[in-house]
Amino acid sequence: MSKTIDAALLLALLALPAFTTAADLPAASFVTTTTQLPRDVRPTHYDLTITPDATALTFDGRAEISIEIRRPTRRITLNAADLQFSSASLMDSAGKRVLATPAIEIDKDKQTASFVLEKSAPAGRYRLALDYTGTIGTQAAGLFALDYPGSTGPRRALYTQFEAADARRVVPSWDEPAFRTSFSLTLHIAKGEMAVSNMPVAQTTELADGRQAVRFAPTPPMSTYLLFFAAGDFERRTMQVAGTEIGMITKRGSVGQADFALESSARVLREFNDYFGTPYPLPKLDNIAAPGSSQFFGAMENWGAILSFEELLLLDPSIATSRNKQRVFQVAAHEIAHQWFGNLVTMHWWDDLWLNEGFASWMEGRTTQKLHPEWNTALASVDTREWAMQRDALVTTHPVVQHIETVEQASQAFDSITYSKGEAVITMLEAYVGEEAWRKGVRRYLKKHAYGNTRSDDLWREIEAAAKQPVRAIAHEFTLQPGIPLITIGEPVCANGRSRMSLTQGEFTADRPDKKPLRWKVPVIASQAGAKEPVRLHVSRGKAQLDVPGCAPVIVNAGQTGYFRTLYSAKHFQSLAGVFGSLAPIDQLGLLSDTWALGRAGLQALPDYLDLALNAQANSDPQIWGYIARVFEELNAYYRDDKKRQARFQAFATRVLNPVLAQVGWAARPGEPDTVAILRNELIATLSALGDPAIIAEARRRHAAQSADPAAVPAALRTTILGVVARHATTADWDALRDAANNEKVALVRNRLFGLLASTEDKTLAQQALELALTAEPGETNSASMIARVSELHPELALDFALANHAEVLQKVETNSRSSYFPQLAFRSMNPATIDKLNAYAAKHVAADARRELETVIAEVTYRIKVFTERVPAVDAWLDRKRGS
Repeated sequence: MSKTIDAALLLALLALPAFTTAADLPAASFVTTTTQLPRDVRPTHYDLTITPDATALTFDGRAEISIEIRRPTRRITLNAADLQFSSASLMDSAGKRVLATPAIEIDKDKQTASFVLEKSAPAGRYRLALDYTGTIGTQAAGLFALDYPGSTGPRRALYTQFEAADARRVVPSWDEPAFRTSFSLTLHIAKGEMAVSNMPVAQTTELADGRQAVRFAPTPPMSTYLLFFAAGDFERRTMQVAGTEIGMITKRGSVGQADFALESSARVLREFNDYFGTPYPLPKLDNIAAPGSSQFFGAMENWGAILSFEELLLLDPSIATSRNKQRVFQVAAHEIAHQWFGNLVTMHWWDDLWLNEGFASWMEGRTTQKLHPEWNTALASVDTREWAMQRDALVTTHPVVQHIETVEQASQAFDSITYSKGEAVITMLEAYVGEEAWRKGVRRYLKKHAYGNTRSDDLWREIEAAAKQPVRAIAHEFTLQPGIPLITIGEPVCANGRSRMSLTQGEFTADRPDKKPLRWKVPVIASQAGAKEPVRLHVSRGKAQLDVPGCAPVIVNAGQTGYFRTLYSAKHFQSLAGVFGSLAPIDQLGLLSDTWALGRAGLQALPDYLDLALNAQANSDPQIWGYIARVFEELNAYYRDDKKRQARFQAFATRVLNPVLAQVGWAARPGEPDTVAILRNELIATLSALGDPAIIAEARRRHAAQSADPAAVPAALRTTILGVVARHATTADWDALRDAANNEKVALVRNRLFGLLASTEDKTLAQQALELALTAEPGETNSASMIARVSELHPELALDFALANHAEVLQKVETNSRSSYFPQLAFRSMNPATIDKLNAYAAKHVAADARRELETVIAEVTYRIKVFTERVPAVDAWLDRKRGS
């Protein structure tokens, strides 16, 4: 029997815009794009049939690819990885077979297949038909299987993940962003299963062998990395928004946990339709929840079919927190933003990946603050900037726009420079040109380049035209060169009711104090404490003068929209510390973060951070206390191998934080803000990390009492309380947690429990967690996560284990993450021997042009050692003075 799409959906499909095809792309820009493939042949349409065998973990494929041969050639080269071809034929536009079964040359290193013709084919349009087979993996790359506990026993579902260069593992294709092409897809799957792809189902037909053939409507032209399909025992819940059907797809029995994500997606889509001025162009937008995890990604923006791991999409009422709720909204905003920035308009090549990720990150933050102002997530922009600057201050940093040559380099480009610095630069430039001018420029850019590929200058050109300001010069300096401006503030001089001070631009680095600074034109916003109107200026050619009315302390980078560090004189800093409580919360956070970074770099006394923390008020914004707690936990980790010094710091830190927790309390109050609920969890976790015996005892008491008193462990605290128990676990505790994980029927909860097994301070139990990770017990995608979790407290132990079991661990890590996964295990190490181990690992396993992540970890480890040996002793001296006073 055949089941066709309903009338309303058919009308929606017929109303789709006339998409640009690959053949319509400008030839000049296409030819000049970076490529690993010849440009003499390009695809114009793919007609695909995929028949997966989920039990055998294999699939059969047939690809009929419409191509254009631009100049006579005997060789057609495309991307293919781990595919075995059984037949190939080439037909001309009239359907005449030009050649059957041409010679096939496979290059495994380049991941290409070349079809060699007996004689040269003239320029024109052809159809290349290929039959082939491939494998279904167990890690999230290409076509992969995820197993999970179902209501009647183990279940298996299939999903795809093609970014950055894994479409070639399923579809022989021109697997590069500039080859925008339309796709028609048919899946042969088991009867009763649901299939989903980028476009709606056009027709379902029963096959003679009992399976069903599910044919999807053709896609608009898009890059191969955006193609998606999945099949399994799913259920779907939908909502209509402005002619678009929004759907949440989960494994059966879980769709109710996606209700918040569904409602959030509807709100975000309405907002983006308005903001971008170009309505979402597809008839549907699904978000598919997958059990498991990945070392490479948490969610993927496939056009019309977002893939998210359950942790980022579902809210299980037994364990969900306010932080989980916020994260679900933020991920939805990020991935839906990609439907425009990344999908409707795609970068030419991976050099400009930030156009996708930096912009989506910025829209995520902007939209979360607008639609959920009660969360006050505007303060998170400081955390975003810090995440970027941590990497940007090291010798191994790179520009936002970076040159990419290889697949490994493309995978490593998904880092904090691309995401967080990209977002921070956009934040700064929007503040510079104004919200409306920025939005007008964005609209111009999307309208002009819809269904096309772009480079960064295409965006700057439209912003500059809309704003009528010289944006490109500033943008180039912040995206084409690496690094962080350092603005040093001269001593303020107050005369005649005005304060004047010099601003000098240098460069902030963590590990190159003698480096000659680069130059930036830096937009600066400054404000006196309590002032209503800020002062705006530029630091050009390294110098500027700031003149503000009044004689109160001046905060430079007021509002924290600038991407630079601010270094005040000692006297000026003390003045700001004295009015710390009266500063805007975002400026409190900015001052704290600059002080911590400058202190670690030796440009300011590290104990200045502790003085600022003491000036925070009990009623300060919860996110201020959350940041203070996180830095206390980081400083505590520096003392990991010196228990005597650590105990002294812990006594100070717990004295500061315990009164805040006493005010917040263990129990939620009716109507309390989500920010308070999040702080409660942060404080309990941090005080546990600081070894506070009362906190540890209370968590243990509640955990033991939950069977008789379920209210002892409310859902909002369950993960945190379990985390305390796991961190300080005895062998009996650890065994009980392992039993709970194995008996848990909810995949999302089960995965969290296995992660907690790897978070113990006890070295013997941590070793057991490592050994457990290489068994089948935790599940294929949990193994690498568990080893990484052990590395948070035991970096040397985790690294040694992974290197000793390299071949086994490698199979637990998806291809995109392999060059970065092993080095990242050492990120928190402060042992010089670790550097030698990483260098030896690189020489044996990592190509010379794929070592950026490894070299960054080495730079970070080197810096941590320097901070501990040269900066942390000042904290000890400060603690001595405080104890004696």
